[in-house]
This record gives sequence, C-alpha cells and structure tokens, in this order.
Amino acid sequence: MGKVIPFGKLPAADLTVEAIYEGGRSGNVGDDPLSKIAPVGNQGGFRPAGSVKDDTVRMVVLYTSGADRDWPDALDRETGLFTYFGDNREPGNELHETSRSGNTLLRRYFHRLHGSPPERDKIPPFLIFSKASQTGGRDVRFLGLAVPGGQDVKPADDLVAIWRTSGGERFQNYRATFTILDIATVPRAWLDELAAGDILGTSCPKPYRDWVEKSKYTPLQSPRTIQYRTKAQQAPETKTDEVLVKAVYDYFSGDPYAFEACAIELWSMQAKESVTFVATRRSADGGRDAYGWYHVGPDTDRIRLEWSLEAKLYAPGNGAGVKETSRLISRLRHREFGVFVTTGYVGKQAYEEIRGDQQPIIVMCGRDIAELLKRHGHSTPAAVKQWLEGTFAKDEGHGG
Repeated sequence: MGKVIPFGKLPAADLTVEAIYEGGRSGNVGDDPLSKIAPVGNQGGFRPAGSVKDDTVRMVVLYTSGADRDWPDALDRETGLFTYFGDNREPGNELHETSRSGNTLLRRYFHRLHGSPPERDKIPPFLIFSKASQTGGRDVRFLGLAVPGGQDVKPADDLVAIWRTSGGERFQNYRATFTILDIATVPRAWLDELAAGDILGTSCPKPYRDWVEKSKYTPLQSPRTIQYRTKAQQAPETKTDEVLVKAVYDYFSGDPYAFEACAIELWSMQAKESVTFVATRRSADGGRDAYGWYHVGPDTDRIRLEWSLEAKLYAPGNGAGVKETSRLISRLRHREFGVFVTTGYVGKQAYEEIRGDQQPIIVMCGRDIAELLKRHGHSTPAAVKQWLEGTFAKDEGHGG
C-alpha cells in the first residue's frame, strides 16, 4: 500500500507522491485530513488557502473522489497530465456562479497563464489529492503538485467550457488540464512559506521555480512497467462501464460494418492532435477500414503522420487474435502507424507480438472506449444511444 501518514502527524508532514494521509476516526467533519495538511476548508473539491474574492489565494487543494461518473477527473500517470472538472456540475447556475467559486478560480489563473505578458508568479500551486479507496474513511492519497496547462497542450484546449444536459436543461462547466510536476516530495518548509505568502521561498522545489520563472514544464511521467495489457486490464473497469460499451455493441450488432464509422470517431476523440481520414469501401478495404493523417507540430510548420485503422465489433468478453491484428500490421507502410479499435480486447499472444516486435500499433479496447464516452459526457446508456443516433446512421458503414 505504500507510505501512510497517521492523522496526528499531518500538520508537520511533508507531502510525498502516492503516500496516503489518514483521516480521523471520530465520525465527524473534524476527521478531514486536508484541513490538517494545509490551511484550507474541510469540505468540497476546490479548497483555496486564502480568499478567491480578494485574490489572496496562496495555494489550492484540489480533491477528487473519483466517484462522479458525469465528471471523471483523471490522472494520466504516463504523461503527468491531470484533468479536473469545475464545480458547476448541475443545471441552474451560470458557469461562474458557484458557491465555492471554483470556476472563477480556474478562469482567473488560466487567464494569467496566457496573459501578455504571462503572470505565472501570481498563480498559486495546486496540491492534488484523491480519495484513498483501499483504506476507506476520509483517507486521501497525494497525487502531486500541479500547475495549469501543459507543454504540449494548446492554450485553447487547457481550459474548455463544455456543455452538458441534465434533467432536460443545458448548462456549462469547465474541463481543466494541469501538469503534475516532477516533485517526489513537497517539503513542509515550503508549505509554511506558502502560507506566509512567499511563493518562491528558499524551500521552493526547483521544477516549480523553473515553471514560474522560465515557463518550463517538467512533468512527473511514469511509463507503465508492462508493455501490453491483460484481458482484465482491457475490460471496462466497472459493471456500469460495461453497460456503456454494450450500448455501442448493441447499436451496431445488426450491421458490424457500420461500427467502422464509430471507430474512426472514437480515434478522433482520443487523438490529442487534429486528425483527417478517408473511409474505405466495404468491398475493397485492402485490410484496413480507414486511413488518414495525424497532424503534429506548430501551426506554421505541421507534419503529417499517416495511419491505418482496423475496427472490430465484438460482444463483451470476446477478443481479437493474431489473425485480426496481423491483417492491420500487413497493411502498414514505412513510417505509418496503425490504430486497432475494438469493443472487446486484444488477446495475450497478439498483444505480446505487437509490443515485442515493436509494431507501431495503438490499441483502443473496451476500457478505453468506456473512458472516452464518459470523458465526453456520454456516461449513461441513454446518453450513449443519443450520441450514436445523432452521429451515425445505421446504413453508414463501410469496409470490413
């Protein structure tokens, strides 16, 4: 389980990435550990130390329970990017009219990030915590110290107001992208300096100082130790997620070829850069269901990376083998990569061969599809069906 900090030692503790900080066991709000770690309140996801209204915030604690399916906060440990949703999570209020001013806080600091000139020295550090699900109670896990934006995240994409519908009403909320900096331990001495208003004190960690002074992002990246995912790791994580993927399967089960258009859209949703594509014909796809170009680089000097895509609609629990993945591999040309999209999973031998032979194949499986759907607001079977009906006609398929 890793390092655990007892409740009684929280006020003097350093903050170590992935360590668990125990909550109290009295059964009341006084058990909250975050208010003992930093001078913040004991409730809510946004917890600033200082006044948002008076612009005197010295640090911000962001807490996520991971339990809100409509707003799936997420940390990508491989890239160090953290996605956090604002606090206008129900209809009835304007985007910035929230009780804890979380969205006002986001707007202010992302605006300063992209100001002319930028005012990074006026942006407080963000301390990211999640619910420690293994231990229960009010225990929390420290995910790291974060700053707004990212090295490879466009300014137009790091804070986005997105529309959602609930109870027949439309409303907006923010989706914010942060970078977890490569700081293994945040020293207590710096937390004390922050509380006193000294953001770049003598105990300030170097990656944070470099970000403020040089706009240098040094993300805490943690590549996976395994090169392929097991069947269980490719399956939807929860029963509820399984239902979302099954809704996709059921919609296209009468015409599996039609799933190819959906697979292209899912790949476009997953890609972090712009994608253009050409869908192949059903009768002559040549071993691929679509091909296209992934555009990377600065706007004034873009390059195109060509890709080919294969889509496989499988019932829950079914997977693709070597025969199916080899079909896509055989079509790849020099300097081209492949995208294999399936509602099921890729079998052990096929996955091991892809990674062992260093084939440039991206695998998008059932779990990935469920996460994508939730991230884009399709978090119930009814919402998934509405999206499918509004985006894909049943006779729209191609390839095969």
